[in-house]
Amino acid sequence: MTARIVDGTGMAAAIRETLKPRAAAFAAEHGRPPGLGIILIGEDPASEIYVRNKLRSAAEAGLRADLERLPATATLADVLASVHRLNESDVHDGILVQSPLGPSLGAEAEQVVFDAIDPRKDVDGFHPVNVGRLVQKRPALVPGTPLGVVEILERSGVPIAGRRAVVIGRSDIVGKPVAMLLLHRDATVTICHSKTPDLAATAATADILVAAIGRAGFVTAAFVKPGAAVVDVGITRVTDPAIVARMFPPGSARHADFERRGTLVVGDVHPEVADVAGLLTPVPGGVGPLTVAMLLSNVLRAAEGGRRKA
Repeated sequence: MTARIVDGTGMAAAIRETLKPRAAAFAAEHGRPPGLGIILIGEDPASEIYVRNKLRSAAEAGLRADLERLPATATLADVLASVHRLNESDVHDGILVQSPLGPSLGAEAEQVVFDAIDPRKDVDGFHPVNVGRLVQKRPALVPGTPLGVVEILERSGVPIAGRRAVVIGRSDIVGKPVAMLLLHRDATVTICHSKTPDLAATAATADILVAAIGRAGFVTAAFVKPGAAVVDVGITRVTDPAIVARMFPPGSARHADFERRGTLVVGDVHPEVADVAGLLTPVPGGVGPLTVAMLLSNVLRAAEGGRRKA
């Protein structure tokens, strides 16, 4: 068996195309495009790339996107002041504070900042109000990556209702919300984590397997039921030749890419899974592009809803 490989880039482009007429209709009615405000602290190289992609994608979809940069020396009070300004803005329907915020702000800073965002503008879906609504099956704004996972499954024709789903990872950003989304679509859901005994055997019962733990090549063929749909959410940049050799044989295109660059972005799923699974999302080019597309969809949803009282 050879897995069907999902084209996440193509799916994301199709979603962005559907957003353009909605953005144009909103602008015609309100005299302005839907707006997204992004706050970026410091100069983390990965964050710079992510933010640049979001700004470009927003512009292509007909959305306004404004970036507010804060120095790495910014205090928590500085970040909260920026959030407050965007909360009060009449031209920004969504707010995104790019993670990570930086260790200098303290271990609890991210949650404090997310809690400060107006839940009606919380397009990342991290505010407790939006988390609670998701749990109660009346979601308003849901994190983009879990939405992207479900979008991939539905657009790929993978049945969810009545199927057994296993999610490896229990983070608030991916693991828990994707489990809720699958549960609300009538899957029987198991969440696994580092303390799960015989994790591979549990994972191998899944018709739908979602890997979201950030460990390069952790999910091998032993974790996968033949024909299962496997969604790889992990993104890890590796520089260790031993890890690359374990995942990609010498002479392969990806191994050659590592030899040329000295670094490689890989997922949680080992390439050998393609010989067992029925469907597989690649890294890169799988879930990642959908995350940005669903973020933009959330901005439009917040705008079109008029940011009704939370």
